[in-house]
Formats: sequence, structure tokens, C-alpha cells
Amino acid sequence: MGWSWAGAVGAAKKQNEEDEAPREHESIALIIGVTGLVGNNLAEILPLSDTPGGPWKVYGVARRPRPSWNDDYPINYIQCDVLDREDTQAKLSTLTDITHLFYATWTNRPSEAENCEANGRMLQNVLDALIPNSPNLKHICLQTGRKHYIGPFEAFGKFETQLETPYSEDMPRLNYINFYYTLEDILCKEVQKKAGLTWSVHRPGTIFGFSPYSMMNLVGTLCAYAAICKHEGMVLRFPGSKEVWDGYSDCSDADLIAEHQIWAAVDPHAKNEAFNVNNGDVFKWKHLWKVLAEEFGVECGEYEEGQRLTFEELMKDKGGVWDEMVRENGLTPTRLEDVGLWWFADVILGNKCFLDTMNKSKEHGFLGFRNSKKSFVSWIHKVKAHKIVP
Repeated sequence: MGWSWAGAVGAAKKQNEEDEAPREHESIALIIGVTGLVGNNLAEILPLSDTPGGPWKVYGVARRPRPSWNDDYPINYIQCDVLDREDTQAKLSTLTDITHLFYATWTNRPSEAENCEANGRMLQNVLDALIPNSPNLKHICLQTGRKHYIGPFEAFGKFETQLETPYSEDMPRLNYINFYYTLEDILCKEVQKKAGLTWSVHRPGTIFGFSPYSMMNLVGTLCAYAAICKHEGMVLRFPGSKEVWDGYSDCSDADLIAEHQIWAAVDPHAKNEAFNVNNGDVFKWKHLWKVLAEEFGVECGEYEEGQRLTFEELMKDKGGVWDEMVRENGLTPTRLEDVGLWWFADVILGNKCFLDTMNKSKEHGFLGFRNSKKSFVSWIHKVKAHKIVP
């Protein structure tokens, strides 16, 4: 990994380079949600020799057994359900050497009130196990997201006063319950229990990344959709709104988000702050749609005026087709309902265009960026490389 933003990490990286013999495991990371879109990238990047703040020893926590697409990273994998307080205490309270916590997980419940309770309990369980037992804990990175500005899924379009884009970190909270707010409140309360413990909050937009376990895996979902279109000889129709088709969108590359969190973890100028994180450019989905069609060799459709399509309608009853594709192409065994998150794709492509500003991150020293088109293509290639789609 070439740290193109190396100047942004300031003294931390400079000191590491000047040390003639860096101490073994300068930093000890605990990643909660290590098989998610960003956790998977943190597991890949943190152990690398040139990662700022290192050398890093890395623990990774996830609820399910370690998947094959994550098992080549040199981390200590811990299967633990952080929603279960006893399981969390038993497995995490013994990790007394942790210096940095990267919290990048969530659970989905039918209502936002239930989301607040369940997700708040998960974070509380982790902090209760870690803070009293990790004397060297220095920093906590909490990943939330753009719903901080637009509200939870159940409340989309229901606010009398909408915040105007581009969203900046100093905007007021919406007058609606939001589990992101719950997590931030718990974090700010708990860090007061340990002198010198700092925090950062990271708010990505739509994430481009790779994780068959993620509940918000847009690239993987679009790959599954395009692969089915290819298999059945269908046109790659666009199930989305005209605003999203024609308007400017942004996204957050999972690698970039991981770099952003590592920067905040080691740079003194990034402490106790909330930051947006996106690629730093904009794109139009009508352009990326052509890229998707080219990558899968299918005919590219256009926005269909007057006909509101949805992924859920187009892809219903396609489970048997997917099973057939998996057998015929020797793909990694998966269920379509796990790979194709149609509800999420409908939310992202069927809504409005949302944009964030990265000014605060840049002003604090983070200069990283990604080309969103290249990012999109690279993650498509990774989905194919792991034989999730043909």
C-alpha cells in the first residue's frame, strides 16, 4: 500500500520511519465488524509494514465463523456476538493489550427504536469489556454514516425541514431518533471514564467495497443483478429515479475509509472530532451504469421515463436462477438473498442525490482521495476474483 496521503499523518508516520528498529507491535488494534465492508479492509491494511502507527498487531471480531475471503490476513480472528453481553465479556475483556478500537459494525432491526436499543447495547458491551481492562487504550474510531444527516430508512422524506447538501459535520441533528446519535452519545460518555482516551467518528456515504456478509453491499448487489441479466440475456435496465440517473452522486471507497480511520487513530490533529469521508469527486449513475454493463457484457439500458422499476420487482423469484448459475460456473456457494440486497439498492438508486463535503477532513490534514469510476471497477473485479459472480 502506497500512502499517497502520507503527509497527512504528520509526526506519527515520520517518527515511525526515523526509528532504526521499530518496537514489535507498536500498536494493537481491535476491529469490531472485521468481515464488513470496511472492517475487511482494515484487516488487510493495518498489518502492512508501511501502515502509519505500526507495526500493528490486529484482533478482528465478527459474529460468524471466519470466511475464506478473509482468512489470508495476518490477524487474530475472534468469533463473538457483541450483542451478547456475556460472550463479549468472556472473549474481549481478556484483550488487555489493545491500544486502538475500530468499531465498524451494526445490526438491523424492524424499527429505528429497536435499532437504537440493539446497536447501543452492542457498542456498550464492547466498551464495558474493553475500557476497564485495556490500560493502554488510546483511541476509538466509531463508524456511522450519512444517515446522520438524512435520517433512518423509516423516516426518509418525512422531515418538514431537510438539511441542504452538501452535508457538513457542524449541521444540527435531525429531530428524529437515530441509532447513529445513540452510538455517538454512548461513545462520548464512555471515553470520559479513562483519562487521555480520544475518539473520532467517521461518516461515509454509499460505500463501494467487498463483503458478501455486508447488509449494505451495493457493488456486490449490482454485480449479482448484472450477472443474472447476462445469464438470462436481459437488458441491464435501470431500477431507479431520474434524479439519481442524471444527478451528481458521491461514494466512499472502503479502502479510503479504512485509511481515514487509521489517520484519525494516529494523528493528534484528528482527535475528538467527527468527519465525513468520501472519495472527493462526483459521478453520475448513468455513466457508471455503462461501466457495469461493459464489465458483464450486457446491453446497457437507459432510464425509462414514466415507468418506476425496482430491483425487488425485477429480481423476485430469481433464487432458482442464481442456484443454477452457482452450479454451472463453480461459484462460491451463496444464496441470492444474501448476495442481492435489493431493498438497499432500491433505497440508494431510487431516492435522491446526496453529497457531503470533505473540507473538514482536508483542513485537519487528511488528503486522501479515490477516483470513483476506478473504485467501482476495482470492486467489481474483486467480486469476480472471489467467485461470487461469474
